[in-house]
Amino acid sequence: MPELSRAQVETALTHIQDPYLGTDLLNAQAVSAIDINGSELSLTLTLGYPAQGWLPTLCEQVRTSLMQLPGVTKVNVSGQIKIATHAVQQNLKPLGHIKNIIAVASGKGGVGKSTTAVNLALALSLEGARVGLLDADIYGPSQPRMLGITDKPETKDGRSLEPLENYGIQAMSIGFLIDEDTPMIWRGPMVTQALEQLLRETNWQDLDYLVIDLPPGTGDIQLTLAQKIPVSGAVIVTTPQDIALLDARKGLKMFEKVEVPVLGIVENMSIHICSECGHESFLFGQGGGERMAQEYEVSFLGSLPLDISIREQADSGKPSVVADPQGRVAQIYREIARRTAARLALQGKDYSARFPNIVIQNT
Repeated sequence: MPELSRAQVETALTHIQDPYLGTDLLNAQAVSAIDINGSELSLTLTLGYPAQGWLPTLCEQVRTSLMQLPGVTKVNVSGQIKIATHAVQQNLKPLGHIKNIIAVASGKGGVGKSTTAVNLALALSLEGARVGLLDADIYGPSQPRMLGITDKPETKDGRSLEPLENYGIQAMSIGFLIDEDTPMIWRGPMVTQALEQLLRETNWQDLDYLVIDLPPGTGDIQLTLAQKIPVSGAVIVTTPQDIALLDARKGLKMFEKVEVPVLGIVENMSIHICSECGHESFLFGQGGGERMAQEYEVSFLGSLPLDISIREQADSGKPSVVADPQGRVAQIYREIARRTAARLALQGKDYSARFPNIVIQNT
């Protein structure tokens, strides 16, 4: 029997699709090692996005496929995750200890943006990434309550803050520094300065992703984020309602103008399922998020039901992803997290750290 060739293996791999990257494993450059030893084959898959909940299934799919090749008696497939630093806006560089910043935005309030942000961060963490969450809503910080954190951040040097942690993610919010019922009566410049301080003067510990929960709208904070903070990509949250979609479009166009890639759209409250009879109702319209994604040629990351448990779990300080990790809602959030990170993995990488600084001295 003829010896197994690398070309045969690679041809077989072109028939296996990564559903999150939207291409086959070979074109996705997800195969980092192929070792052929007679009739035995060893292969290593390397994904550029966190997918611990999916990677074992993919490895088994590859193993099963390669076992069909003539002459193959044994296949070993291992998988690993390596998250790279991706390009940001021109004239900006990624921050030290933070590989990628993902902004979660909406054009208007009340669409579940903060709930999406915290569950996205927690889902990315469960999928194998080191994750932080920055609450950039200075006027209405909600992440302290959603994360169930009541402590105050410490400072070791008198100049910077240590992030607080819960459920495996690092977090910072103006809400950690003030009482919950204290209003922030600040003008725009003070708010944007506070955002920059919370970002740059927090000792984030080697993050793969920092998720920033933006306030609704396209005002001072969003402009500061676009001009001064290196953002790898943005996620737009909306509901199917026409009014929400109108404002979501403004948020999307803002990111396009400032050269921040939009990774995709999340549609909240897409369907209500009656807990008594199971009847499905589209209370806020149907398919609006998907149509918007098609219109602007961005990814539709997923839709979430109008489910009272999502609200109750976030309000109680234990969001859906950690409250019921095997539940339907948590699995949707994990799917959204994989798609978001995979879309980012397809984008250009930042190579600035590979080049040394050149210093010219007069001697």
